[in-house]
Amino acid sequence: MSRIVIIGNGIAGVTAARFIRKAGDEPITIISAESEHFFSRTALMYIYMGHMTYEHTKPYEDWFWSKNGISLVRGWVNRIDHTTKTLFLDGGRPIEYDKLIIAVGSQPNRFGWPGENLDNVQGLYSLQDLQTMQEATSGIDHATVVGGGLIGIEMAEMLHSRGIPTLFLVRENSYMDYLLPAEESQMINNEIRRHHIDLRLGTELKEIIGSDGSVSSVRTSDGDEVQTGFVGLTAGVSPAIDFLDNSGIETNRGVLINEYFETNVEDVYAVGDCAEFRDPEIGHKKIEQLWYTGRRQGKRLGLNIVGKKTPYDKGIFFNSAKFFTIEYQTYGHIAASADEATGSVLWSDTDSRRLLRINYSRADNTVVGFNAFGVRLRHEQCEAWLHGRAQVEDVVREISRALFDPEFTRKIPGGLQSSSPVST
Repeated sequence: MSRIVIIGNGIAGVTAARFIRKAGDEPITIISAESEHFFSRTALMYIYMGHMTYEHTKPYEDWFWSKNGISLVRGWVNRIDHTTKTLFLDGGRPIEYDKLIIAVGSQPNRFGWPGENLDNVQGLYSLQDLQTMQEATSGIDHATVVGGGLIGIEMAEMLHSRGIPTLFLVRENSYMDYLLPAEESQMINNEIRRHHIDLRLGTELKEIIGSDGSVSSVRTSDGDEVQTGFVGLTAGVSPAIDFLDNSGIETNRGVLINEYFETNVEDVYAVGDCAEFRDPEIGHKKIEQLWYTGRRQGKRLGLNIVGKKTPYDKGIFFNSAKFFTIEYQTYGHIAASADEATGSVLWSDTDSRRLLRINYSRADNTVVGFNAFGVRLRHEQCEAWLHGRAQVEDVVREISRALFDPEFTRKIPGGLQSSSPVST
């Protein structure tokens, strides 16, 4: 009977454990230094904002693990000896395995900014990061967030919820313009400023200035020095794989894997944010750092380990988020900038901060992607249209089949006709 050890208790590792357990009774051990129990990382912001407690973020009751025969170990893995199939934890504790899953996730990027190691300067990824942020922002007058991604806007909303004036430095010329088309990006620029965040586009952090070991101000690429009591570094994340140095397990940015999540070392697998595909499918990223893909990967790896070996199918891309009060869903292919092969149908209502984009292939008029801002779309219907290569004219005419906005919400007109339609 194989002993299965999983390093990391995030969505990818825990999902793998669940599907392994469904198929058999192999001993499973999950190791994490962050927390004893699996929790929803995407809910950290709501703990800070007072909408939830830590207990609310745990998808399973604490008894779930023992009932399902999954052992939980708190600790850091410092070294892996794959020749003896042994892990060494802090304090030298050894744990032997027959099959090992590396699912350690990510860590916030740091780029060598002067002053980045001062007190009250941090990222936001772990439960410990949340705890230090709660302490660091207590009683401060001003805060700064550096980096224009999803974690950056979440941190800005968190600080705003406590009435802390916030400077938001985004090096791009428009928020997330590397991912969002111009209309969507501008809508979020407006939403950020509507909440009185000091959004400075095309502006980078140059220096963090300290006093008595703690941050006191920041200097921007425009030469401005702005007083601040806290700096959130949210300029992306990277796989947390430093502990694998000299392990014999091949890494690049992440742990290198094939389409079965296998590393170069027999019986060692990697999954989730820390894994990097050697040969990703065309149009897909080598590293997938999303909750939804972590869950999909974990399920596929779990099934592979119990003998239902099938290559990972990334499926139709999907993600969702929330930009202050604007809900966001995206399906399929939506590029930041238009290309000659792709057309768009765009409906927007700037007064109610709602937008719907449908992308299609100009070659055969089949739908290839959706962006929905402030508009709720049915997941099953969007995937059915994309899988079925539906014609854009049919989707536009039948768009009501995908809508499930709350009662009394202003309806999107049939056929997407309105006073402000845009078609490109």
